[in-house]
Amino acid sequence: MAEPKKKPLRSIEAPFVALGPSGVAIRTRLKGLTLEDDKVLRLVGAHLGSLASADLKRRCADGPEHSTDTWAERKRALTAKSSSRWAGSITKASHDQWALSRRAQLAHIQGLEAGVETIAHRLSLPVGERGSKRALGGYRTRQEWFAKTRRLHLLEDRLEAAQNDREAGRVRVVRGGKKLARNRHNLDTAHLTEDRWRARWQAARWFLQADGESGKRHGNETIRIGPDGQVGIKLPAPLAGLANAPRGRYVLTGRIDFRHRGQEWADRVSANRAVAYRIHYDVDRGRWYLTASWTIPPVQTVSLAQARSGGLIGVDTNADHLAAWRLDEHGNPCGEPRRFFYDLGGTAHHRDAQVRHALTRLLHWARREGVAIAIENLDFGAEKTREKHGRKKRFRKLISGLPVSKLRARLVSMAAELGIAVVAVDPAYTSMWGAQHWQKPLTSKNRRTTRHDAAGVAIGRRALGHRIRRRTAPPPHDRSDRVGHRTAQAGHRARGREGTRPRVPGPRTRCVSPDAERTRATSASTTVRDAPDVQGWVQDSLLLTDEERFRVLLAGETGCLRGDRAGPEAGPKV
Repeated sequence: MAEPKKKPLRSIEAPFVALGPSGVAIRTRLKGLTLEDDKVLRLVGAHLGSLASADLKRRCADGPEHSTDTWAERKRALTAKSSSRWAGSITKASHDQWALSRRAQLAHIQGLEAGVETIAHRLSLPVGERGSKRALGGYRTRQEWFAKTRRLHLLEDRLEAAQNDREAGRVRVVRGGKKLARNRHNLDTAHLTEDRWRARWQAARWFLQADGESGKRHGNETIRIGPDGQVGIKLPAPLAGLANAPRGRYVLTGRIDFRHRGQEWADRVSANRAVAYRIHYDVDRGRWYLTASWTIPPVQTVSLAQARSGGLIGVDTNADHLAAWRLDEHGNPCGEPRRFFYDLGGTAHHRDAQVRHALTRLLHWARREGVAIAIENLDFGAEKTREKHGRKKRFRKLISGLPVSKLRARLVSMAAELGIAVVAVDPAYTSMWGAQHWQKPLTSKNRRTTRHDAAGVAIGRRALGHRIRRRTAPPPHDRSDRVGHRTAQAGHRARGREGTRPRVPGPRTRCVSPDAERTRATSASTTVRDAPDVQGWVQDSLLLTDEERFRVLLAGETGCLRGDRAGPEAGPKV
């Protein structure tokens, strides 16, 4: 019977050192504001927010037909109602929002296409046909099959509508957020009152952000902040009467102070380098915040060879913890595995803090060891559909809860501050091959190695340029290679540490002898201790007299002492 053909392995991308962050963002609170300051900020935000909403509507109407001429026309229309710099910030924000919506629209279409293809394939199979790890089977019952036919029509209608929107250049955008807009119809579920929701909605639609410009005073002419922390805002033309400083500016009473990267920010504004600012209001806390951001060139601090020198730490990302193991430069696990747990339940701020604390502990360990970190370049964008995994709700929830993109971005950013290199590897087969080749050999009576720990070893070996399959164990003494380290990898069917060599009949050349069947049987030992049990034991009687010895010999010669005739008086047999 021919063996079934195995699915070919997909190509594995080469590991690479992840580039550092391309930008920096820091935030601080606007303290010491007076009632007049609060009033001016609210008026400016509401006025510019209305202009931003109208401009976004016009940008979405232009669609793919947008050009530099239409952009300039929109900017001229906004300049008369605000200022040239406010108009530039608004038009750029509208264009960025439209581009983001287009990317999200494409991702939505790809997800619908994957769902339609999966359902159509399963509907074409007989009901109850079992699937495999490589291909999905048919639906379990006739009732489920019928329900999926209805869902197929629903997804096809959605796909057709989304494709028509994309061809026409239409996007669906809500300034303030779709989630907050839907909460208006579910105030009890969102635990909000109408007034509370209205305050959040208005604050989310305000516009108080300005891009920086190198060469201008303190790097930003619209929202100008000096090294001393004094904040000045360029008022729009309709609100110029509220200015308390020359050239239509309003200077806030309080001053700001950046605790994090404060000196770096002060150096930039002193050198008149571009810094972008955003002012936003937190309705729940009743506080104003200011965020400063600027771009930096993404520089690769070290090469891949330098990151591999001295070994590294392989990290496996899971739903509730990071499984890490230290490997030397040869790919051998050192010490004990470590796990950094986090809880992804609760609010977004709680989840973000949990991930940040876990990464902090991991980075501190890597800095003490003086090695780089290897992590998978994961992307579950195409794996979260319920059509792909069917009834596996727990698995869908598991992969949906993995904060892979946020964790990877935050890890690269935090590692760059500590000077730690991060090596990204292809995640293909790391969990499966790690458990197959490393989980059992690394398990002992004092250490329980999990599948995730073994995956961390596999990730580290791939980042080091080694094969995941482990090497065979060195042979013991007094054999042909005299404890020399083997260079051959273990076979693809070997799942545990190699045991003792099997005994093969024949000489040391391991060739099979002609009578191999006979040599496989148990041979008699040459020692009394290991004598086989098939031999009979015979014991002579002790202290025989000459007469008794003569009678025995005589009986043996005449044959009268046969076994069937000898009685008790005949004496023992010889």
